[in-house]
Amino acid sequence: MINILLVTLDQLRGDALGCAGHPIVKTPHLDRLARDGARYARHYSQAAPCGPGRASLYTGLYQMNHRVVANGTPLDRRFDNIAHAARRAGYAPSLFGYTDQAIDPRDADGPDDPRLSTYEEVLPGFDALHLPSGRLDAWIAWLKDRGHEAPSESFAALVTEPQRPAEHSLSAYLADRLIDWIRVQDRPWFAHLSQLRPHPPYAAAGRFAKMYRSDDMPTPIAPAAKTSWLHGRLLDNSALAAPKEPQDMRELAAQYFGMVSEADHQLGRVWAALEDAGQWPHTFILVTADHGEQLGDHGLIQKAGYFEQSYHIPCLVRDPRPSARRGAVVEAFTENVDVFSTLAEAMGLTAPAQCDGASLSPLLAGEVPPWWRRAAHWEFDWRASAIARDAKSPEAWDRRLEQRCLAVLRTVNEAYVQFGNGAALAFDLAADPTWRTEITDPARILALAQDMLAWRARHADRTLTGMLVEDGGVGRWPPMPQGWAGSD
Repeated sequence: MINILLVTLDQLRGDALGCAGHPIVKTPHLDRLARDGARYARHYSQAAPCGPGRASLYTGLYQMNHRVVANGTPLDRRFDNIAHAARRAGYAPSLFGYTDQAIDPRDADGPDDPRLSTYEEVLPGFDALHLPSGRLDAWIAWLKDRGHEAPSESFAALVTEPQRPAEHSLSAYLADRLIDWIRVQDRPWFAHLSQLRPHPPYAAAGRFAKMYRSDDMPTPIAPAAKTSWLHGRLLDNSALAAPKEPQDMRELAAQYFGMVSEADHQLGRVWAALEDAGQWPHTFILVTADHGEQLGDHGLIQKAGYFEQSYHIPCLVRDPRPSARRGAVVEAFTENVDVFSTLAEAMGLTAPAQCDGASLSPLLAGEVPPWWRRAAHWEFDWRASAIARDAKSPEAWDRRLEQRCLAVLRTVNEAYVQFGNGAALAFDLAADPTWRTEITDPARILALAQDMLAWRARHADRTLTGMLVEDGGVGRWPPMPQGWAGSD
């Protein structure tokens, strides 16, 4: 057994790393990981915001299968996940941070169960050690113990991070807890470090708030002259619309990149702790994000809609085993649904039949299997804004909620957006990589629509489809409970 470290950074763009060629941002410790492992250059999240994106990461399922469509949509307890798999492999998976997975209501202790009032619950299977529910009370109390007049409200405490030393940031707090834990481990371990930053509020910690000059920030991609109806609605949303004043947008970007560099700095401290403990040669590390950040592109900030800035994210994998390549840059399309299968293989397990993704290890070895995907896929669902609060209301059963969604297929040269109401968009990325030139040729649009339909057909739920109940059961069996004597 080897150590497993899964790191997620929240809302990290795929191009916001030095190793990804960004001309400004400095991420030396993530760059080092890329040199010692592999960087997957075309890696994508499957959904936004956090809860849906993380559901795909933790289960290996596309949103159309796990059906976590919003922050607060329950994660069905029937699904396997990486924490359960780690336990089957003999680990005690430990969480440092949060997983943003809402409880299956069938496991609640009645309607007054407090877990039915927050989506910031812990993915089943994890030992939650620090900030498991996303609430920052422990960090805020830690700040006050060190003499800071920190606000008791979480958002306010994050807004004031520039006023305190970076050594007392939320990212530093979680890194400290993980480092202390690593130092006392005496057997192979599985840890998930789930850092909130560079998630808003756009306020970097300590010296990192002044690391980048606003005047050096790149100019965002402007919205197209003609926007889709959904894009227009997002631009009208005050929480998602980018600042109107260019200087305000530049200052926001400078804070965002400061948060990226601070998150990188804290990871560097974790790398050093692994080396000091003699565990670097025995630790498999995978770093990714739950989704991306618009950062002013197309007139938007945060994450929503169909543009790839909300879904293109980093993925760095360092496999300590001698056979792994070093410094590889993989150009094949990879996705967060591949993470579960990759970690399962690293732990010596067969990936569950439910997984829509596949292990990244062949790509790390320099091979692209002939069956590997030729496009990336993601989904966005906005029904949460219209779910009826009263179950007796006709709106509670209004199937038009199913129209408030979209799916995207992104190839090397094209992108196709299918809306749940039947509308569609297609973009010519070869002619214009900024997603502002639409395809009007019906034949090209039809081919993309057919590819998306085939993708959905190939990824219908397969939990039991590879098994036949004959001769004692043949074919691919689903995972069984820990300790079961049969096949895994």
